[in-house]
Amino acid sequence: MVRFAEEHELDRVNELRKQVNDLHVAGKPEIFKPGFSKELADHIHTVWNDPEQEIVVNERSGVICGFAILHHIRKPENPFMREREYLDVDEFCVDETYRRTGAATELITFIRDVAKERGFDRIELNMWEFNQEALAFYEAVGFTTYRRYLEMKL
Repeated sequence: MVRFAEEHELDRVNELRKQVNDLHVAGKPEIFKPGFSKELADHIHTVWNDPEQEIVVNERSGVICGFAILHHIRKPENPFMREREYLDVDEFCVDETYRRTGAATELITFIRDVAKERGFDRIELNMWEFNQEALAFYEAVGFTTYRRYLEMKL
């Protein structure tokens, strides 16, 4: 069942966040620091207390098997861009043991429904290019690439 998280579930959310961190460390060790520091773990409480952010969880048989952090973003108009308001998926993870079971799709469906109910016309997320498995999933559920960051290693 996908729903908004309860505060007592934040430790489990952090266990999943550690899986994401480990994946990022393996994929881009020159950028991401290994381990899951107290500062990283404590960040979930900053998210919890931010009225512009929410944590969604997918619970199956009493186990939190996935989560997403949603962030309501407002970008004011500037000389180059129109004003924008959208729902950003800031973090997203399904426990390794629950992947390819529909858990991630259930999370995205819930997020899409929340965005529609709140009048958003778009959901955005960013991801690291090395994570081709995630990219294939996001594309399969309807996300399209509209911007890229490129690098030139020297």
